[in-house]
Amino acid sequence: MRRAVLRLFFVLALPVVLVAVWWAASYGSTDPFWPPLRTVFQTFPDVWTADRLRSDVLPSIVRLAAGYATATVVGIALGTVIGSYRRVRAVCEPVLEFLRAVPPPVLIPVIMLFAGIGDTMKIVVIAGGCVWPILLNTVEGVRAVDPVMLETARSYGITGLARLRSLVLRSASPQIFAGLRQALSIGIILMVISEMFAAGNGIGFTVVQFQRSFAIPDMWTGILVLGLLGFLLSVVFQAVERRVLAWYHGLRASTRRS
Repeated sequence: MRRAVLRLFFVLALPVVLVAVWWAASYGSTDPFWPPLRTVFQTFPDVWTADRLRSDVLPSIVRLAAGYATATVVGIALGTVIGSYRRVRAVCEPVLEFLRAVPPPVLIPVIMLFAGIGDTMKIVVIAGGCVWPILLNTVEGVRAVDPVMLETARSYGITGLARLRSLVLRSASPQIFAGLRQALSIGIILMVISEMFAAGNGIGFTVVQFQRSFAIPDMWTGILVLGLLGFLLSVVFQAVERRVLAWYHGLRASTRRS
């Protein structure tokens, strides 16, 4: 019980302090672009109604999920192939380094030429930015698989999909999840940017519309929604990661105890 209370304290302490500082710093503000935090809180329930959540937040989450899922499948699949074969890695590495250096937002106008301004464009932008941390971390994770374990698996006749599933991906999974975590934050950023370029709904579109109409407190509520969405997605991701990598965390805990 005490451990749970301490954990909750450490999770909430910094957010509470930051909100208190923001509240105090903006309390007497008369700047129209820096409204008091109490005004933002009062505006929040009037802006983000159930209808707006369905019309703006839900489409953003669907686009993010589609792009993130696409990047996950492509990144892990290509990363496993590239990491497993040295010649493939030697051929692909220069191209990967070139493509990785191109910021995904720069490609939005190009993608719009081929994919239009619909959801397809936004999903492609999100997937194009999320795939790199997943791909590169998968490559490094696969390369780091213990060669003794690989040789042992071959000696016991464990090959093909069984070897890939039980040894290669399992050994690389901690690094793969590190890439997935990085990709999640990138995906949220690209979701907002793509909706600011061309969209008829979504959180990014809504924030820009509030800014253009000088509804500044409403704009700040949109920023708070993005922060809350990022926090909730992080909590969900951590829960999934703890479950999938339970063996890894248990191994590390036993190693520390010994």
